[in-house]
Amino acid sequence: MSGMASFPKIYLYRRIVHAKLFIDGHYHQAINLDDIADEAFFSKFHFIRLFKTTYGKTPHQYLIAVRVEQARLLLQKGASVTEACYAVGFDSVTSFSALFKKVILLSPSVYQQRELQRAADMVKAPLKFIPNCFAQENGWV
Repeated sequence: MSGMASFPKIYLYRRIVHAKLFIDGHYHQAINLDDIADEAFFSKFHFIRLFKTTYGKTPHQYLIAVRVEQARLLLQKGASVTEACYAVGFDSVTSFSALFKKVILLSPSVYQQRELQRAADMVKAPLKFIPNCFAQENGWV
């Protein structure tokens, strides 16, 4: 018996999970597919196939999703678009902005303006952000 057939499925699955956790922990660094595949001890193409089967995304798509989600959180806290871009591991504000817009459907700056305005509105009028059914149930409306 040679190759991957000799490994139990749980062992392969653990290695894929380990690779996902590697991405989760290092998304802000300059990691690439070879690093991630090496981390899981797979050939690149076998790794991509197994990862996509497990998580529904290629490792690269997953890395982009993690980076965009982390950038979204930074933008909500008031970080500049440039700060968010570099903090999550992108090296080009232009490519970051394009990917962010592709995933979130808004540019990073428009997203940030909307979120900061929403946060300010919540402070001014918190009852507007409570579901009406909940507010009625508690006699607030």
